[in-house]
Amino acid sequence: MIQRIQTVYLLIALTLTAILFFVNMAELATVTDNYILTFKGVTDITTSEMAINSLALVLLITVTNVVILVSIFMFKNRILQIRICGLAIGLLIGISAMIYFVGKTSATELGAELAFKWPIIAPL
Repeated sequence: MIQRIQTVYLLIALTLTAILFFVNMAELATVTDNYILTFKGVTDITTSEMAINSLALVLLITVTNVVILVSIFMFKNRILQIRICGLAIGLLIGISAMIYFVGKTSATELGAELAFKWPIIAPL
């Protein structure tokens, strides 16, 4: 499976992208409530209720992980692997943009202050 060095890099990218399922991407704070942005959407910290759902972010992270995983197993067809990696790069940039967009729109909708965490740059 690990035929070339790019496979190691793809495994690192897969790991960093898969971590997005388990970390908080941003914190939102109002005068009365605190919220966190996870891959599912914006959740109230105290009540654990979903304030804003983000199905697009879930789908984008899942599709990106699948594309990276497929590209790892394309080591025998290097040209196709390069093309799939180009697609994965576009999807990774899309994840960062989607995290930013969901965070900003959620902060505006909830009237909250927004603080991004390190996962906004993890896909890059």
